[in-house]
Amino acid sequence: MTALSAENACEKADIPLTRLDVSEPKRFQDDTVWPCFERLRREDPVHYCEDSPYGPYWSITKYRDIIAVDSNHTVFSSERSVTIVDPPEKYWTPSFIKMSPPVHAQQRKTVSPITASENLAKLEGLIRSRVQKILDGLPRNDTFNWVDRVSIELTTQMLATLFDFPFQDRRLLTYWSDVAALTPQMGHQIDSWEKRKVVLSECLDYFTRLWSERVNSEPRADLISMMAHSPATRNMEPREFLGNLLLLIVGGNDTTRNSITGGVLFISQNPSELRKLRDDASLVPGAVSEIIRYQTPIAHMRRTAVDDFTIGHKQIRRGDKVVMWYISGNRDEEVIANPNSFIIDRGNVGQHLSFGFGIHRCVGRHLAELQLKILWEEMLNRSLEVKVVGEPERVESNFVHGYSVLPVQIPG
Repeated sequence: MTALSAENACEKADIPLTRLDVSEPKRFQDDTVWPCFERLRREDPVHYCEDSPYGPYWSITKYRDIIAVDSNHTVFSSERSVTIVDPPEKYWTPSFIKMSPPVHAQQRKTVSPITASENLAKLEGLIRSRVQKILDGLPRNDTFNWVDRVSIELTTQMLATLFDFPFQDRRLLTYWSDVAALTPQMGHQIDSWEKRKVVLSECLDYFTRLWSERVNSEPRADLISMMAHSPATRNMEPREFLGNLLLLIVGGNDTTRNSITGGVLFISQNPSELRKLRDDASLVPGAVSEIIRYQTPIAHMRRTAVDDFTIGHKQIRRGDKVVMWYISGNRDEEVIANPNSFIIDRGNVGQHLSFGFGIHRCVGRHLAELQLKILWEEMLNRSLEVKVVGEPERVESNFVHGYSVLPVQIPG
């Protein structure tokens, strides 16, 4: 049985749930996925899709059920993949997010000092100076793409610092992140797994040169040096090194980049929230949390059941693919009041799923929040008026919930 097209699969109440597939990437690109998740949360919050381009899978769409799955790593494993896609075996790369204890903890511990509170305190001044330079260099009275000029530029500069990556080549990090995060599709620049492998092999070659420099030098406070000198990571095979690189690049890029863009869009759509910020700058941290919830820059994470398990009165079998739709859980009416409204001073504003739960919770979440906080502080300090002057262009992905274009103007 073939799942219905994105055009009518969600809205018509008489469509059988058995034919509902929420994974259609076009729905996310068109921003029409919300009725799909509303229906599943209402009618079938633990939903089995028997037929999809990704094979059969379970959708977990309610807040509490997502936490139950995400917190139970003994039953729900990330080892096969953390996305709904099953890459062909020859193109699969291991990384610590796809590992179980104790190896997972050992490798995660290797890189976690980069976002420890004392290191963030050291980075704060650098981030602020970069934000100031980026904002002061933006054109006035001319339309430009906020994604490219601000969101990508700020996050790519930060990634280059974390890796101590040659600054003049930093846009390679954005390119590799985009290639790694998206599934090859016909008609796209990366239309095959082999082409994806070729591009990411270039990434591996570049970082292998950096590794060779760092491993033969005194330990430094960058991610490559940390991995090169740690007993848990210094003997990685090339494929595992690439997998961990891509995890860190995508993790350090997509959450922040797309929340920076989403924040400008949401504030423009909700001028009353901007007035709150201008009247009370202490609301900025809450606004950052609300932006991250409302955007949900990573739409889902996937696990594979390693044992039978019952959730929501449904029997999940060993070997089943289980997809936690963070983007749906962040709009769960049972937990979050008025979830479809953007409210920067809502109660329990940090109560969102965007960073995940359990042992795989995003290691860089505090750095993402810090960059967003500083950006909004500096925009408010300048009374910077950013007007959205056209429709955003979103990426065609059910994993990265993000943007390629947001046309804006700043009055001069």
